[in-house]
Amino acid sequence: MTDPANSFSVTRWPTEIRLKKAEKALEVDFDDGSTFSFPAELLRVESPSAEVQGHNPDQKKTVSGRRHVGIMEIEPVGNYAIGIKFDDLHDTGIFTWDYLYHLGQVKDKVWLAYLAELEQKGLSRDPN
Repeated sequence: MTDPANSFSVTRWPTEIRLKKAEKALEVDFDDGSTFSFPAELLRVESPSAEVQGHNPDQKKTVSGRRHVGIMEIEPVGNYAIGIKFDDLHDTGIFTWDYLYHLGQVKDKVWLAYLAELEQKGLSRDPN
């Protein structure tokens, strides 16, 4: 199976993308009728950037202190992805359509795993 974060072949296409700055969320509608709402914090801590994901699964970082992170802007990357600039100035992740679709499908599971990892490591969602 290919990694949706690193794939340039697109199987799902967005039909609408809405940045909701006040709610600190990104909403994406897809061509199959699916709609996903992503909290900015989730997108930030699951950024597909090497800074967060590392270069293999053993290098994935646990990003803490991002409870209040917002999205400053989104920019298209070719016709297969968007770049997201967060207000903590992180902006290196390329969010492919397939990655966003996959994350939307598993976001509750990913979120619970993130919260458990923070607790296990004695970290907090709140900034220091």
